[in-house]
Amino acid sequence: MNADDRMRVEWQCARLVAHYANLNDEARWDEVADLYADDGVMYRPTDPDVAITGREAIREAFKGRPPRKTRHVCSNVVIDVEGPATARGTSAMVLFTGDGEPKVGSFHDRFCLTEDGWRFAERRGSLTFRD
Repeated sequence: MNADDRMRVEWQCARLVAHYANLNDEARWDEVADLYADDGVMYRPTDPDVAITGREAIREAFKGRPPRKTRHVCSNVVIDVEGPATARGTSAMVLFTGDGEPKVGSFHDRFCLTEDGWRFAERRGSLTFRD
């Protein structure tokens, strides 16, 4: 893989992180779930030991949440390309809600290239400051 290909993968995966946050804040759950591979795994920052496995289970988990207004701010995104179809990444996250203190955490992601483009193979969230 040459430097241009590596930068392209890094950009596409970093864009996926930002797109996920924006769709999440807009409560566009079907589109959020579609950012995962069919067999993708999600670990919520508020429940980091519980795996939600498969795109459809992830979709239902999002749709089952009570409505809320949020703003996710993601930064410090670093993507490490492992090969032509796999990458890993980390990012910092601050979650603002209208009913409480901001939550600070991070995501550790695994990405995979699918026929639909780059998707989350695994998204593992955690909170830095827990109650």
